[in-house]
Amino acid sequence: MSGQISNPTTDQRILSVHGLSKFFPITSGLMKRVVGHVRAVDDVDLFVNAGETLSIVGESGSGKTTLGRAIVRAFEPTQGKVELQVDQTWIDLTALKGENLRAMRRHFHMIFQDPYSSLDPRMTVFDIVKEPLVYNGLAHGKEVREKVLDTLKLVGLEERHLRRYPHAFSGGQRQRIGIARSLVCHPKLIVCDESVSALDVSVQAQILNLLKELQQELSLSYIFIAHDLAVVEHISDRVAVMYVGKIIELAVSEELFHHPRHPYTEALLSAVPLPDPTRKAKRMILEGEVANPAHPPSGCYFHPRCPYATQQCKDETPAWREISPEHYVSCHHADQLSLKGMI
Repeated sequence: MSGQISNPTTDQRILSVHGLSKFFPITSGLMKRVVGHVRAVDDVDLFVNAGETLSIVGESGSGKTTLGRAIVRAFEPTQGKVELQVDQTWIDLTALKGENLRAMRRHFHMIFQDPYSSLDPRMTVFDIVKEPLVYNGLAHGKEVREKVLDTLKLVGLEERHLRRYPHAFSGGQRQRIGIARSLVCHPKLIVCDESVSALDVSVQAQILNLLKELQQELSLSYIFIAHDLAVVEHISDRVAVMYVGKIIELAVSEELFHHPRHPYTEALLSAVPLPDPTRKAKRMILEGEVANPAHPPSGCYFHPRCPYATQQCKDETPAWREISPEHYVSCHHADQLSLKGMI
């Protein structure tokens, strides 16, 4: 199979992303001449360890979903590498095409945001969940039904649900069907794209707990894309913060929530509501607009809105560096700033 690499990184890593970018062309005129690009994902480096949840957070339009879809090749990356470890061999997913890529898809799946639009209304639950099995040739005959039923039981559904159509289920049940579809091939990595944001709060908790239980039982690795920081804190092992297509901070969940090192992370955390109505938190209000990914500012993309910005921030792009063990940041002044985390 093409796309194999011979220099695996750390043994515990299952996914490694290097310099990943996704640019969308801007066209103009009758001839659709390309006059620029929207830098939706801009030179991203990250990794996922086996059995962990890496969450990706940021404002709407920061590039979270585009990054997730580029990793699973739902969007074709403009440049960079996405390497997945399969059977102790590292495979460069960006180098795979045609049958080789289709054969690899059984090892990574995506759970989509909207459980209503992500399921085919003309297919029964049995047909929806069995489709990846049949497509990948992983089961035949009676074995197909057995595997589908076993997978449905894992997500809290029963045999009586097999012949029903998606419209007969609630939003939470539909999301369970989507999870079952992703699990049936026993993948190593699942990308959860805002997978609980369309659900009621009580149902969100059920789905989050289900995802955690499945992770422990099946040794799954998740990339969890979300904008709700309370949800992220609950489910994450590590958290990456995105701003205008770039990851600007990445750390262990507890460290990032209580000791942020980037001003943008501080602003995001200040917006999280406190569970105690008798306490008031001072929210950090950012001035100005989010940078345009088609025409990003010079230097640090965040400097036009940053209360701590200096001339260096305007002139120089900050380096991506490890400021403390397992805590990475892209900020010139991270060593000097004392930022507030969650109380």
